[in-house]
Amino acid sequence: MQLFSIIFISLLLAFSSSSAISASFEEDVDYERLDQPQPTKSKNKIEVIEFFWYGCPHCNNFDPYLQRWKKGLASDVEVILIPAIFRPEWEIHARAFYTAQVLKVLDKIHPAMFNAIHNRGLPMSNEAQIMALFIDNGVSERNFNRIFNSFAVESKVRKAKTVHLNYSVRSVPNIVINGSYRTNAGLAGNNVNVLKVADYLISQERKK
Repeated sequence: MQLFSIIFISLLLAFSSSSAISASFEEDVDYERLDQPQPTKSKNKIEVIEFFWYGCPHCNNFDPYLQRWKKGLASDVEVILIPAIFRPEWEIHARAFYTAQVLKVLDKIHPAMFNAIHNRGLPMSNEAQIMALFIDNGVSERNFNRIFNSFAVESKVRKAKTVHLNYSVRSVPNIVINGSYRTNAGLAGNNVNVLKVADYLISQERKK
């Protein structure tokens, strides 16, 4: 009987703790609702967008948390990265991102860009530096030149220049959940809480 009571109390405390965590996330405190909800790519998946910039130290710090978090997501969640272009000088980093995406080497180039800027002290502010990074990661100079200034990349960059406006994103890193909610470390408190809030909002979207 005593063992049963201990188990029951333990389960009750665990449930209470879980409920408290969920209840602690408040709209306009830990996250914000977008004034104009945005359409998502697929009705069968919950979409999580990260707006980032390679030159941002906060984005660099947040990325390892995001990458670990992605690995544990259910199959009904899709994470999409969008490079923000708040200033003209940010465009070249967006071009690097989309070049890597088109060439299907984003898994190598994405962490390499952060590492080059924040650990090696390279600004990656011109095409020659970026091309050298791609070559170091197994991309031929010919393929880099073929894609970097291509119509496909230009179209993606042009769209990225304006898309953050639709999501009312004014800083990076910023997370948008299913075209409806936005959160960041400023709202949630820190990088760990950002992803806890994202988990909470994903669970709310599943209930719809």
